[in-house]
Amino acid sequence: MRVALLANLQKNAPTWPGMPEDRWDDLDSEETIAAILAALEAGGHEATYLEGNLSLLETLPRLQPDICFNICEGHWGDSREAQVPAILEMLRIPYTGSGVLTLALALDKPMTKRVLAYHNLPTPAFQTFERVTEPLDADMRFPLFVKPSREGTGMGVTAESIVHDETQLRIQLRRQFDKYDQPILVERFIEGREVTVGLIGNLTSPVAWRLPEDLEAPRISRGLHFFPPLEVDMSRYPEEEAGVYTSRIKTDLVYQFHYLCPAPLPAELVEELNWLAAATYRVTGCFDVGRIDFRLDAHDNNKPYILEINPLPGLNPGYSDLPLEARADGWTFEQLVNRILDEAVDRYALTEDSPATPIAA
Repeated sequence: MRVALLANLQKNAPTWPGMPEDRWDDLDSEETIAAILAALEAGGHEATYLEGNLSLLETLPRLQPDICFNICEGHWGDSREAQVPAILEMLRIPYTGSGVLTLALALDKPMTKRVLAYHNLPTPAFQTFERVTEPLDADMRFPLFVKPSREGTGMGVTAESIVHDETQLRIQLRRQFDKYDQPILVERFIEGREVTVGLIGNLTSPVAWRLPEDLEAPRISRGLHFFPPLEVDMSRYPEEEAGVYTSRIKTDLVYQFHYLCPAPLPAELVEELNWLAAATYRVTGCFDVGRIDFRLDAHDNNKPYILEINPLPGLNPGYSDLPLEARADGWTFEQLVNRILDEAVDRYALTEDSPATPIAA
């Protein structure tokens, strides 16, 4: 198949005086793009990279791809991860991964948590702040955790994100408002281990966007493959990171990433994490691939809390969580990339002989 790999390279991102130093930390490197292209070509596909911006309105009609492998993070706006998929849907081009609504939802952490709470899925109690002076809700108890509402790759997450009193809370709110200019999420801090569960596939249940009445029903995860959970080994990092999977660990220290995969967890806890991952995948409407992040409450028998879902998980073969989990499961990077593509091909019912939908120039 003719596959267009769509992404946003860090080197192509706009810059301006005074921009936050981590502004484009979630964009992709040339190393990642080269690895994905090589994997697609190893799978027998004709693969071409295209920058995921408005130039697609010109480049896609010229290329006429059968399908797009989308990992675009976008540059501007609250729903920036959904912008390229919206263009692809207007052009009627199939693409890998979740759709417009899911990508917009998942980037907005408070909105995602509202969906999880509606479905009685465990997520830390939270409050969204739109100004520094906004009063703290009476049911919010310290310690709390402060981070931007609409960023990824740990942007805004430091050891100082954990606050223990009103003074620290207001200082951290001011810092994040000044730096990110968006609503700030404040949630209960769950002290304990941090694990992530990657999964691939598509739900085959006839009811794919709500939980079944029988929560024990095996159909809740039918069609999904779960990778072994990965735990960040915080004991290997400097004490100043305060046991938090910070932005610094995800960027400056990324090539010294310390992790345990499979995470040393009891089988029954892994089963519970997989169930919660499938439930989150289901109620947020994910397709093809995703990753769900958890904290295990050290003060409540390792009870898992859902932190967030990432429907665009990183795909650097050397340090991104999902490829590391796949490797621990015996998959090569080429198998992972081509399985993501195959899931989308099956979902759209495409075949090698399927005529591509003509794209008007």
